[in-house]
Amino acid sequence: MENLEKASDTKKESKPAYIMVQMKVESLEELNQRYAQFAIPILHKHGGQMIAGTPAPNIKEGDWNGNWAAVLQFPNMEAAEAWYNSEEYKPYKNLRINELQSEAGRVVIIPGM
Repeated sequence: MENLEKASDTKKESKPAYIMVQMKVESLEELNQRYAQFAIPILHKHGGQMIAGTPAPNIKEGDWNGNWAAVLQFPNMEAAEAWYNSEEYKPYKNLRINELQSEAGRVVIIPGM
């Protein structure tokens, strides 16, 4: 019985996690120069990768006034949370939120199935 519980815990830990990002920025070029080139290597250090990103997503439902959407993938929820809350990423997160975005964006962490 104990082995079944451990196996179940291992499966929970091994499920991927995804971060969905929606934002509107003043300049995509500035986003790349001041944010992305520094944030992406930190993302990789935490086992993450950008698996999709576009300035023109195909909206099927709801309102959209952003100009950047991305999906990030991590090995698990712990890695996603560790990246988002890391001291190394913090200055770039603050830069994105306080200087590069022209209005509030959305960042959502979702556990994989």
